[in-house]
Amino acid sequence: MKVNMLSKILKRFLLYTIYYILATALIGCATVGKGPPRPPEGMRGIYHRVKKGQTLWRISRVYEVELEKISRINRLADTSRIYVGQLIFIPGTTNAIEDLTLETDFTDKGGDFIWPVEGKVVSFFGMKRDRVKNKGICIQTRKGNPVLAARSGRVAFCSEELKGYGKIIIIDHLDAYSTVYTQNLKNLVKLDQLVKQGQVIARAGASGRAGAPELYFEIRKGHKPQNPFFYLP
Repeated sequence: MKVNMLSKILKRFLLYTIYYILATALIGCATVGKGPPRPPEGMRGIYHRVKKGQTLWRISRVYEVELEKISRINRLADTSRIYVGQLIFIPGTTNAIEDLTLETDFTDKGGDFIWPVEGKVVSFFGMKRDRVKNKGICIQTRKGNPVLAARSGRVAFCSEELKGYGKIIIIDHLDAYSTVYTQNLKNLVKLDQLVKQGQVIARAGASGRAGAPELYFEIRKGHKPQNPFFYLP
């Protein structure tokens, strides 16, 4: 009896020891993964610590470094968002900038982007949906919810039925950027109409390929789709 009991105690001790080693190793890996990325050898630059309300797009504009370059060097995934306290390496600069306020009036063209609708992101930039690669994000929302202009600009395209997309609106922000809003229940603006940031331009629905109420949203630079998470607060 005593031998069997001693054997059980030893087995439990060994199991606890193994669990402890594994847990310690996993915690160590997680800590390493969260550290700031190392820049390529020989590349000069500084680390910027992200503050509340800052987006990768605003950081790139203030430091005058291409957003694509910053995201590539920092190995930011298509589905990732930057967070308060995160260290972002900014190449080619020597002075950290604390105040990222731009001279541009943010209520007018050229300002920051805002979320176009309240809801949950259910499909991310770069993911495949119905065997088609996402060029934007799908935001699940309630039917009839207001769809807002993410930024001021001019309605460059407005259609009541575009194959696969349903009711669609494209806003030109007059600085090489444009935003796309599709699968709407009802469009509330017209072609060439000037709109202000935050203005209700449509009602969310499930037109086109959508099986449930959601907004498919894109941000484009020229004709190239961008990751909306790098632009939205």
